[in-house]
Amino acid sequence: MDVTKMDQKVLFTREEIQSKVKEMGELITRDYRGRRLMVISLLKGSFVFTADLIREIKLPLVIEFMITSSYGHSEETTGMVKIIQDVDLDVADYDVLLVDDIIDSGNTMMRVHSLLEARNPKSLRTCTLLDKPSRRKVDFEADYVGFVIPDVFIVGYGLNYGDYYRNMDHVFAFVDKEA
Repeated sequence: MDVTKMDQKVLFTREEIQSKVKEMGELITRDYRGRRLMVISLLKGSFVFTADLIREIKLPLVIEFMITSSYGHSEETTGMVKIIQDVDLDVADYDVLLVDDIIDSGNTMMRVHSLLEARNPKSLRTCTLLDKPSRRKVDFEADYVGFVIPDVFIVGYGLNYGDYYRNMDHVFAFVDKEA
């Protein structure tokens, strides 16, 4: 895809994202009140969403990070999920919330969920800003979902194309200029 020959179609503005993240944070706060919460962010894509989300969770929490890879620099997932960096803490003493930017094929979230589940956390739930169920290759649904989206390639707000566009404050798709 030559993005220099494409237009950007905004799917979610900064304001729409902020409103949804606040709503999700309030729900998570209610659900985890009185529990020992660990949020695990899947890097690199979810770092922007996770940073905004944890500021909306009005509870003490521990934040951990995992680095996973399944896309490389492609628009399509390879289907192979690599754990490049694991969490540092033992999850067994925590109620764990696993956060990702998008669930597409479901392979990454299912792989990491299975890995963490085997470590016996008190509970394990999942959270994603964006869900693309039409592309699902495995039977997996997140517990907390911001927006359900169609089968379009999106970037911005942490999501990338190559190494670019993560810094955009909105989510957009590239579309043909003639379309």
